[in-house]
Amino acid sequence: MKFNIHGDKIQATEAIKNYIREKIGKLDKYFESPDNTTANVVVKVRGINQIIEVTIPIGSVILRGEESHKDLYAAIDLVSEKIERQIRKNKTRLKKRNNKDIINNFVLDFESDNNENESENEEKMIVKRKVIEMKPMSEEEAILQMNLLGHDFFVFKDAEDSSICVLYRRKDNNYGIIRTN
Repeated sequence: MKFNIHGDKIQATEAIKNYIREKIGKLDKYFESPDNTTANVVVKVRGINQIIEVTIPIGSVILRGEESHKDLYAAIDLVSEKIERQIRKNKTRLKKRNNKDIINNFVLDFESDNNENESENEEKMIVKRKVIEMKPMSEEEAILQMNLLGHDFFVFKDAEDSSICVLYRRKDNNYGIIRTN
């Protein structure tokens, strides 16, 4: 696997880069051609937390994980385990997709702030806007992409009728779809 490692408000030392290559490189066993795979890694600092964000595009599938910890090496371990769980959890769906003519999916970046503590009196406002490229896909492909990204919802264009759909995870861990006319 090739690596594109850079720091945001932090210097990614050679020791950090080698540790990232060692931990994320263990995922090579899950890829048919790891030499053609590039992992994009961003190391960030937010307060006292060290954040590592890993994005691995594989054809039309995007594997993405982000973890935060006070110790950068612990965050690297956590994100590596998270991506490996994503791959194992969706193994059968990924195998089914290998036999299909796969089209390019779109990418939704996200930031997960689990430590967000806002008071009820603060006014909520839009802090981030996204423009996404929508390509037609099946409902099964949308479920796979949503699970790989770790989202609770996913916007996609249905391959059958070209309608815009929102796939979402219900509280009972099943899925729902909202379809537009």
